[in-house]
Amino acid sequence: MQINVGGFDRIARIVLGLVLISLVFVGPQTAWGWIGIVPLLTGIFKFCPAYTIVGLNTSCKK
Repeated sequence: MQINVGGFDRIARIVLGLVLISLVFVGPQTAWGWIGIVPLLTGIFKFCPAYTIVGLNTSCKK
């Protein structure tokens, strides 16, 4: 696994993941909030499999 998520993208994924997961407990309280695990984990591990398929890389590391 090569790092392909960096900087702002990483922070946005973590925040979005936490917001979506919080919807399971407050707000509409539907199971759809668990989809927030995906952006949360991709932000934490700095790796996105979809970026690899498409060929994107937002990290500054060369």
